[in-house]
Amino acid sequence: MNVKISPATLIGLIQAPPSKSSMQRACAAALLHTGITHIHRPGISNDDIAAINIIKQLGATAVQEKDSLVVSSPGFPSNSHAGIITVNCGESGLSARMFASIAALSSSEIILTGEGSLLQRPMHFFEKLFPKLQVKIVSTNNCLPLHIQGSLQPAAITIDGSLSSQFLTGLLFAFGSSTKNTVIISVNDLKSKPYIALTLDVMKQFGYRIVQENYSSFTIHPIQREKVERVIHYTVEGDWSGASFLLVAGAISGTVKVAGLNMASSQADRAIMKVLSDSGAGIIEEAGTISITKKDLRAFRFDATDCPDLFPPLVTLAAYCKGTTIIKGISRLAAKESDRAKTLQEEFGKTGIRILLENDDMIIEGGTVKGSPVSSCNDHRIAMALAVAALAGDGDMIIEHAEAINKSYPSFFNDLKKAGAIPVIIEP
Repeated sequence: MNVKISPATLIGLIQAPPSKSSMQRACAAALLHTGITHIHRPGISNDDIAAINIIKQLGATAVQEKDSLVVSSPGFPSNSHAGIITVNCGESGLSARMFASIAALSSSEIILTGEGSLLQRPMHFFEKLFPKLQVKIVSTNNCLPLHIQGSLQPAAITIDGSLSSQFLTGLLFAFGSSTKNTVIISVNDLKSKPYIALTLDVMKQFGYRIVQENYSSFTIHPIQREKVERVIHYTVEGDWSGASFLLVAGAISGTVKVAGLNMASSQADRAIMKVLSDSGAGIIEEAGTISITKKDLRAFRFDATDCPDLFPPLVTLAAYCKGTTIIKGISRLAAKESDRAKTLQEEFGKTGIRILLENDDMIIEGGTVKGSPVSSCNDHRIAMALAVAALAGDGDMIIEHAEAINKSYPSFFNDLKKAGAIPVIIEP
């Protein structure tokens, strides 16, 4: 699907989409919980659907009821598991890395596979760690498919946290649900600490007790079954990752109000608010909404190492800032849906925005965004970044493979339309 975006002045109120980071963690917790879980305001992105399908394949049932997803699980693993189980993670890196450790709890062989770019994303972490936990693991050149057979035995371990926090998230769930004794996971050089804060917040709501010290040590206590064998209600937060594009849209092209965001959220991408403030955007926080208004914008410096998903909206913002913006953390971008640093450089380059990549820094020269044919490169965040950039640009932008947005934010173009944008679908 190709989409044409024309310059427009936005004004309107948009509800933030559900957080897929929150939703997928809730699915994992609901699978491990013995009983009923009501997940309120569930997400409907491709990654959310992948997580729902995974827990179904691993023995849970999930039924949509009004604005909730009702999950019933016998717990995991259960006595009903026998033979080889194949689980498709779609294109969700979080689901693959999180559910791999959960799958390792089962004595049955489980094959984790996926689709698209996920099949090339690194999974060598497990081949180094799982044998230490009495888990058999065979990968495909350090990538999916993974053949996993447990049962995982929680033990004091030390892991490398520099590649992705998603591996640690899976281990916390697996250890938390199965350990019979207090056990400690030590972590060196953890990246994306806010995502682990989100993991711990979700787990706390499901009855887990984990104590962390400076995100380098995690003490996991046995779960108290008598306290958690009950009906659990969990509400999915509004998504700061998706909402960041809406907030940047307001900063460059009008006034956009976004509802449904938690200012006290553990989500890493809440940091977008600091950047918007530093760049001079107009910000009004009211009861339940954040309003962002276009003003003269200035260049900024920001370290996105702990929130790499902010790079695409930040590049869009920087394109409209006077001066030279420097964003640190491009080492975190290679193993995304695309090689995201190079993709941003190439696609924004087509619009006349000059981007340099030096060491771990991305350097963006603010200027005029020119209408041009561009491509999402099948990356949902690239598609949204280019669409927002077109709103205040000089001419129409035609985005190839714009359907990539379905991975995280299927209603993105419809939401922009509510605020006055005019996205037009053009068949290729």
